[in-house]
Amino acid sequence: MKLGIVGLPNVGKSTLFNAITQAGAESANYPFCTIEPNVGIVPVPDERLDKLAEMYNPDKITPASIEFVDIAGLVKGASKGEGLGNKFLSHIREVDAIVHVVRCFEDENIVHVEGSIGPLRDIETINLELIFADMEMLDRRIDRTKKAMKSGDKKFQTELDLLEEIKTVLENGKPARSIQFDAEQQEIVKDIALLTFKPVVYAANVSEEDFVNGIENNAMVKELKQFAESENSEVLTICARIEEEIAELDADEKKEFLADLGLTRSGLDRLIQTSYRLLGLISYLTAGPQEVRAWTITQGTKAPQAAGKIHTDFERGFIRAEVVAYNDLMASGTYTAAKEKGLVRSEGKEYVVQDGDVILFRFNV
Repeated sequence: MKLGIVGLPNVGKSTLFNAITQAGAESANYPFCTIEPNVGIVPVPDERLDKLAEMYNPDKITPASIEFVDIAGLVKGASKGEGLGNKFLSHIREVDAIVHVVRCFEDENIVHVEGSIGPLRDIETINLELIFADMEMLDRRIDRTKKAMKSGDKKFQTELDLLEEIKTVLENGKPARSIQFDAEQQEIVKDIALLTFKPVVYAANVSEEDFVNGIENNAMVKELKQFAESENSEVLTICARIEEEIAELDADEKKEFLADLGLTRSGLDRLIQTSYRLLGLISYLTAGPQEVRAWTITQGTKAPQAAGKIHTDFERGFIRAEVVAYNDLMASGTYTAAKEKGLVRSEGKEYVVQDGDVILFRFNV
């Protein structure tokens, strides 16, 4: 999974990127300090792996991972190539979801590219550039579809109706993700690869004081949550500065620091959980003396395709999946005990893998 961190210059996105990847992207008080997208790959926190490791004592533990891309700051006119617009748009096309960092705090020592703090105005600046880029793409697709309609195939009329509906929404300044599509329409939209159809998590970057003392009185965050709801997006409240501090701590210090703040999870953990939910992702697990590992798949994935994540031969020669639910395995104490209790099931090609399934695949090629 690849997440693109975007936002206007100086809203805290590089600070957040530094914190969650510990990759040390340059963070400075001026626009475009991130010229090329910085990339950091971080492990997905999953305490189930630790518990399985206690049971199997494996040679190695391999968590699932997420790739974060810190994308250069955007300014008005990006869709026409202003600033770093062309790079911004090409990089954002490559990500699965967008983490849009929005500044929700005042600080006279940190300049704002617009001269004042305005979360919804900042969001509109970026959204409009993405909308303009989508409209250009949509116009080209509409022209192609109209030509294809001469074949008489009714599916092209259905497609044209959908494209024109999306165009009307975009012309009204709203993103494509604000529309409720049925399954057939979603396939058409995915094929067009609209930027404004990508799922978005708005990261409301608040001050340390607000984060520690409660954000109930932060009017900017309230406003942002109402806006996000209207376009089917989510809001995650974070403090990039605090995340930076957390990133420098070891596991025990991190736990203690979070406890002092009244939290059980860091902003990174919450961001990953939110992103998984937004993209409809789950993890299944494999366990043995060589390795304990988490594998990320889309909800609804059947056993052979889940096996294919490990190796294409597993999918090609799939025979069956021996499955035990993680909680059942833990309650039993050992795999053998779980098997004796009848908790290990033999599942075929139609089995839909569930989050937390511990699976041994049988295959033959």
